[in-house]
Amino acid sequence: MRVVTTAQSPVDLGVQPTPLALLLLGREADPRSERGVECPGDLPSPSDPDLVARARAAKEKLGDKVFVLGHHYQRDEVIQFADVTGDSFKLAKDAAARPQAEYIVFCGVHFMAESADILTTGDQKVVLPDLAAGCSMADMATAEQVAECWDVLTDAGIAEQVVPVSYMNSSADIKAFTGKHGGTICTSSNAKRALDWAFEQGEKVLFLPDQHLGRNTAVRDMGMSLDDCVLYNPHKPNGGLTAEQLRNAKMILWRGHCSVHGRFSLDSVNEVRERIDGVNVLVHPECKHEVVAAADYVGSTEYIIKTLEAAPAGSKWAIGTELNLVRRLANRFAAEGKEISFLDKTVCFCSTMNRIDLPHLVWALESLAEGNLVNQIQVDAETESFAKLALERMLALP
Repeated sequence: MRVVTTAQSPVDLGVQPTPLALLLLGREADPRSERGVECPGDLPSPSDPDLVARARAAKEKLGDKVFVLGHHYQRDEVIQFADVTGDSFKLAKDAAARPQAEYIVFCGVHFMAESADILTTGDQKVVLPDLAAGCSMADMATAEQVAECWDVLTDAGIAEQVVPVSYMNSSADIKAFTGKHGGTICTSSNAKRALDWAFEQGEKVLFLPDQHLGRNTAVRDMGMSLDDCVLYNPHKPNGGLTAEQLRNAKMILWRGHCSVHGRFSLDSVNEVRERIDGVNVLVHPECKHEVVAAADYVGSTEYIIKTLEAAPAGSKWAIGTELNLVRRLANRFAAEGKEISFLDKTVCFCSTMNRIDLPHLVWALESLAEGNLVNQIQVDAETESFAKLALERMLALP
């Protein structure tokens, strides 16, 4: 006999759901959250055969008034309409270099659009085609959690020795915290330079929000030991650390990670080496430390692209980064005889990057062409001021 039960809500069970739980269940909206909110308006059908023509027509109608940015991890159907492609910081700088463009349509995720808004002029309007395109890594560090962490460091008597360094993949709130407390931003390309600078300013670093980039840079590139690093867990009292552990550490790593790069494992590396003779393993530094240690080459998205561009014909590569980019690179270099494969057997797109699809892009472009501003990303003046300070410190790095 089959027993059928009905689901009970948290309230029925006498549990008061938290705002975060309600947000994850889709019952609340938080426009400041990287998780995003629903988009207004009606989207074209994804099966509409005229989507490409509609996007092209709307973009042509807007002319120089619009500048479309496409992150490397975007779908091909979207990338084809990008005026420039690149990683998050390159795209934000490209937007700032186009002051004549009234609209910046950012095909990426929320924190990237925030950075573009911070770096562009007040007359420019940054549009994110789907507000639900957030970033799981950026979600892992909220302003409230980081403020509480700073209180823990203060109670341990070390806050004055700590310099925050925040990865570009963070919300505007976290960038503002970093700027306010004398820190800087980094990318996966300049993380070592940022940490070198930080250790000239203080004795310790609070690295937000990606533990893996912080650990890999400290240990692999700067010669620290794993014992020099401690992991601060915002979901545990005092981060799960004692005051003595905090005082002994050089690198205080936030417990955050990329949901895509965190999937790659040492087994992935070993398996691909057994399966493909002579393969070169090339991974992003957001991967786990054991994966980075076992790889042949490690670097940012731009580094990955340049390494493959310079690779000899006939070489074999297994790439540990987002699948849209890997597939695009495999197609691009196939004619040169370069064999490029995804590091893991499990297909793994960045789910939030993939929220920006052709229907959302068409809807955004057509709305702008009709004079309707939609999905504008705006950072408030105080947050922008401190976040920009942190970004400017990065730009001034030697």
